[in-house]
Amino acid sequence: MDDASIIELFRKRDEKAITELRQKYGRLCFYIAGNILSQREDAEECVNTALFDVWQNIPPDSPDDLRTYLCRIVKNKAIDRLKYNSAGKRDPKFTVSLDELAECVPDRAEENISSERLSELISRFLRTQDERRRKIFVRRYWYGDSLGRIAELFGMNEKTVATDLYRTRKKLKAFLQKEGYDYG
Repeated sequence: MDDASIIELFRKRDEKAITELRQKYGRLCFYIAGNILSQREDAEECVNTALFDVWQNIPPDSPDDLRTYLCRIVKNKAIDRLKYNSAGKRDPKFTVSLDELAECVPDRAEENISSERLSELISRFLRTQDERRRKIFVRRYWYGDSLGRIAELFGMNEKTVATDLYRTRKKLKAFLQKEGYDYG
């Protein structure tokens, strides 16, 4: 079933919408949550909560890209769960990639930038990068893949992946500064 049909089921409040959404994107959602969280039960809870949130939010929300909309909710739920699980301690599995991004992305509170505006700027920046660099960036900071996994996927060694990501973050920081976000 295509995304527009699934969204229409949500608008009609047909519970089949959740089944169709889970069938189409369930594996991807578990993959994203599983890369962030170490416990399968936590990942399942995040996916289920995300599906419930989609049920609650459509309508009034009307996402242009259902896959991205759902994945963003899953990722945010998983990060929230990670923060809850590791309160007072650091979990190096996922926080390392978040720390890497913190070097080049402004804190929305400090810069008074909306998440939508920041997302739009990062998307615009990524469209200026070659396909491989863009895919590596997304695998690391969207899907939460390890350097080893990315190296395996792209036939590279880990040091090359790390260097590529460093250079991309440096370019992203310069791009954001050019757009008026000079935060350090």
